[in-house]
Amino acid sequence: MITLDGAIESPAAFTPPSMRTNLPFLKPKNPRLLVIGGSGRLGGLLRAAWATGAGAAPVTAWQGRRAEDFAAFGGPSLLFDPLGDPAAFAAAARAADVILALAGVVRGDAAALALNTDLARAACDAADAAGGRPVILASSAAVYGAGAGRPCAETDAPAPLAPYGAAKAAMEAALAERPGVTVLRIGNVLGADALFGAPPPGLRWLDILPSGHGPERSFIGPQAFARALSRLVRLLAAGAALPRVINLALPGVVAMDALLEAANEHWLSRRAPEGVIARVELDVARAVGLGLVPEAPASAAALIADLREVPGHTEEDEALRRWREKTNFPIGFDDDLNPFPIEPEAPEEGASAVRGKPDEADK
Repeated sequence: MITLDGAIESPAAFTPPSMRTNLPFLKPKNPRLLVIGGSGRLGGLLRAAWATGAGAAPVTAWQGRRAEDFAAFGGPSLLFDPLGDPAAFAAAARAADVILALAGVVRGDAAALALNTDLARAACDAADAAGGRPVILASSAAVYGAGAGRPCAETDAPAPLAPYGAAKAAMEAALAERPGVTVLRIGNVLGADALFGAPPPGLRWLDILPSGHGPERSFIGPQAFARALSRLVRLLAAGAALPRVINLALPGVVAMDALLEAANEHWLSRRAPEGVIARVELDVARAVGLGLVPEAPASAAALIADLREVPGHTEEDEALRRWREKTNFPIGFDDDLNPFPIEPEAPEEGASAVRGKPDEADK
């Protein structure tokens, strides 16, 4: 049973039949967390969510390489290069109870993407130099590729479709024998993706499948993500023996068109081309069993409400919304199933009218 403050009353309650864990009573004080790569989109969203009081936020040191990277977040706590200054990294690790490695490379050539492994290894090396610290490595649902027609479980063999997913799978494999590592295969964090985190300046396009809906994915809101990490950090700091790999998302899937409609966004639909993957769902039984996420399935309305309570992600003001609707920037999806803005093209066969509720003045 989980109390309101997230403490564990009965360790046995968190031992599902499918796994074996040893969950201790959590320490009342907040652990110290070192976040590597905290100036990225996901790190910024996490910082903002913790600032709202989502979860019992750990005492967090935010690492950066350049102070200007943190201009929007109130500045970094520590400045050092995780690859070029191992001594500084080890010193920072000694002052922490847990290390969260968010730093990574999303796009680039093979050499650039290989830095994902280098950065993860540097975090493990710093943890070892500090006398042993638990390390959380941020991986991605992209390692599963299109899935196998059922929820993707942590025991499934990686089958990435594109270089980024392959790079994350390679990172996991390279560090498979390192002790003290927890790999988080993270689903779509609303607000850290291009769909809502970096919306295009114009009206969105969305591929619509024969079902009449957009692609379905496993999502988690920023506050739910922050609460999950708060609990995971406390478990690791308390010495819990956890599964090495954990999928992190809310249960179930949500269609992308449902999210846009719940947010009252205006968008255009077009017939999905061949090859668009209709559904990718993560099996989150481990995350539910550990109390990281609730059992209730995700819903579009709840996800949008979660996002809009985070500073910087409130509903757009009227003038900006009207300006955005004057142009057309579609949303596409890369081979790792992430949405991204692409240059507008001429309307194609199968394109529909605007979805949503255009104002009379804009007709």
